Amino acid sequence: MIRNDAFDRLPVRHAVPELLAALAERGAAVLSAPPGTGKTTLVPLALAGLTGDGPARRVLVAEPRRMAVRAAARRMAWLLGEEVGGAVGFSVRGERRTGAATRVEVVTTGILLQRLQRDPELAGVDVVLLDECHERHLDADTAMAFLVDVRAALRPELSLVAASATSDAEAWAELLTVLEGGGPAPIVRSEGEGHGYAVRFAAPPAGIRPAHGTWVDPALLRHVASTVRLALERHQGDVLCFLPGTGEIARTAGLLDGVDAEVLQLHGRAPAAVQDAVLRGAGPGGRRRVVLSTSVAESSLTVPGVRIVVDSGLAREPRTDHARGLGSLATVPVSTAAATQRAGRSGREAAGVVYRCWAEAEDGGRARFPSPEIRIADLADFALRAACWGDPTAEGLALLDAPPAGAMTAARAVLGSIGAVDGDGRATERGARMSRLGLHPRLGRALLDGAPEVGARRAAEVVALLSEEPPRDYGDDLAAAWRTARQGADGYGARWRAEARRLERSAGEVVGGDAPAGEREGDDAVAGLVTALAFPERVARAREQGGYLMVSGSGARLAEGSRLRSSPWLAVAVADRTARDATARVRLAAVVDEAMACRAAGHLRSTGEEVRWEDGDVVARSVDRLGAVELTVRPLGAGAEPALVREALLDGLRREGLGLLRWRREAGELRERLAFLHRELGEPWPDVSEGALVDRAAEWLEPELSRASRRADLGRIDAGEALRRLLPWASGEAVRLDELAPERIEVPSGSRIRVEYGGERPVLAVKLQEMFGLAQTPRVAGVPVLVHLLSPAGRPAAVTADLASFWRDGYRAVRAELRGRYPKHPWPEDPSAAVPTRHTSARLRGER
Repeated sequence: MIRNDAFDRLPVRHAVPELLAALAERGAAVLSAPPGTGKTTLVPLALAGLTGDGPARRVLVAEPRRMAVRAAARRMAWLLGEEVGGAVGFSVRGERRTGAATRVEVVTTGILLQRLQRDPELAGVDVVLLDECHERHLDADTAMAFLVDVRAALRPELSLVAASATSDAEAWAELLTVLEGGGPAPIVRSEGEGHGYAVRFAAPPAGIRPAHGTWVDPALLRHVASTVRLALERHQGDVLCFLPGTGEIARTAGLLDGVDAEVLQLHGRAPAAVQDAVLRGAGPGGRRRVVLSTSVAESSLTVPGVRIVVDSGLAREPRTDHARGLGSLATVPVSTAAATQRAGRSGREAAGVVYRCWAEAEDGGRARFPSPEIRIADLADFALRAACWGDPTAEGLALLDAPPAGAMTAARAVLGSIGAVDGDGRATERGARMSRLGLHPRLGRALLDGAPEVGARRAAEVVALLSEEPPRDYGDDLAAAWRTARQGADGYGARWRAEARRLERSAGEVVGGDAPAGEREGDDAVAGLVTALAFPERVARAREQGGYLMVSGSGARLAEGSRLRSSPWLAVAVADRTARDATARVRLAAVVDEAMACRAAGHLRSTGEEVRWEDGDVVARSVDRLGAVELTVRPLGAGAEPALVREALLDGLRREGLGLLRWRREAGELRERLAFLHRELGEPWPDVSEGALVDRAAEWLEPELSRASRRADLGRIDAGEALRRLLPWASGEAVRLDELAPERIEVPSGSRIRVEYGGERPVLAVKLQEMFGLAQTPRVAGVPVLVHLLSPAGRPAAVTADLASFWRDGYRAVRAELRGRYPKHPWPEDPSAAVPTRHTSARLRGER
């Protein structure tokens, strides 16, 4: 029996006629409806003609999470008074409950993508509704882009609905312009008629340290737990508490020990029985509940009985180090849109309250929306889907955000290395097979190449372990975790067995059955080979100083006490590295040997001469390497390639400077003179800075540089003689060097005094008496020198760039201070008319 009373309580019912009219006229629309209005449950039934008097249609509803798929299908079936599998069914990886009468099928976006790639026309489907598209999951963005193509080229009659719970509807409407060619798709808005909620800020105590990586300050979790206890005391109803991950959920559950409520832990890996218990509501006796949840409960799910939301203010986002092939999770402040979604859970069934565990002053500084996954995630799977779709660059796809160029380059490199795409980036037949497996391309490669060697069953079991990381309490040894999963009766074990069976069937279809020879290999060898095939860049060898070096060049370390620490080689399945860590932390790995490592990562193996500047000299070796890991090394001695030796010497000059050459005093002075002329006159006088001289090594260090083979040879190169090669001989200006920047200047006494060019201005340091009678300051290249006037003992007495002014104004003070100290030297009252001398007064009189 259809539950019309329940339909009548869903606010979105008022928007359904407008939505149906928009689809009839334009074929596409954006539905913007707040959380809890019924867009996920009532709208698909109306589109299918299961309510009202509309025509019968087959509707596909795509949800971002498996839990949401099951919950939505169960809720719609309940509204119709049926069991799931009748008019309403669902499909997730490894499970399908549909029948001949199914008119609404709820699927994950991943399942939708697989169907689109098998059957782009989606034969038999009349309407596709992409739910929660505002969350910006990569699969959802990709599915929408493919659907836009399908409707434009193959199925113009296929209707599309983008359903969003936040205010970014305009962006989706613009995207669907591609379909219409005549302006954005219409936006149908449903106003919420929920019960509302009050917002209270519960700022944590001072001193909470910011989260980084997957680390969250335990003090914040204690504050969240205290806020949950406070909310239970002050308000009625169940509590839904949002935390960033399963680790924080477990720790907070421990902090709530003894609370007068049932504490449930809800996340994507929670056992089905726990998920069902949360979504069913309070059990017998009506005991209150505290549901600790990740972001899975932000949308598409109604948790019955919830009147209170406690929001930690944190969320997890993926991060990818494309250069090293390492993924990690980052803990970030929750966006404004996600915080609104979370708060809305409290007012679904009655007036609610939300406690936000951050200061009100920080509220306005949060990002408006979550980061689109396409900007931050590993794009290998996306790139393979795009290649199989016929658009390897993805430039023709209708995407709200273009994929980053660097991430796409890294993704295509991965796909090329495993044979999934050709040199032009187009999908190979092997790549097409991988895309049909419903796995990341790396895992697809491991299954396709591993099954013939170890058997389809065992390859599938290991790949199933890699596709969903086992619980941490299984340990970091993949082979041991495999044995635990075989015996396990927990929720993970059940999911693992179902996925392993699915993959075994797929592998059997692709490779033609089991490989009996593989059964002779032990678990450790099988786990190692399959893991190395999936992640060849993460094959790692033990270092002498401890830890491991991955083929990618990243360092790695195992946890203290790991039984893997004695293994010479590992294939790392799961590792992450935060911005603060110099090495990656190994979470899950399998033992391999060198032969297996080379077989799996053979495309990264190279043999050749390596000549480089290392530890202050040229090192020349013949190296057989696997990526960054050196397998064998042999010194080359004098047989090294001369061009490589020359480049190594240049690298040494860049690193350690031109001091490696032989610089006599005259050479240093010549360089300072040339630097002065370049600064004051420019071309053709050369730039003689470190970088410029290294860049022009071929012009002034040859042929000596090409004859050198080690550091000592550089030390024999006369830098002064070499530097003269850069003088502007061709223009004839070189002969003016001594005229424009003379080494010495003759002063009135007849002495030739050296000019120092190393400072900002040329400096002439001369005894004061030798400058008597000179009114104008000497110049070089038109620049007045800075005259350092010295006492008879050679100590500084005055500095001037204007001698005439000094004789007039400054000399009297110097004369008064020094004439008593140096009475044997002349101190005339009028120095401008005095006879210059470098001698004492007596000798000066004798000379006369």
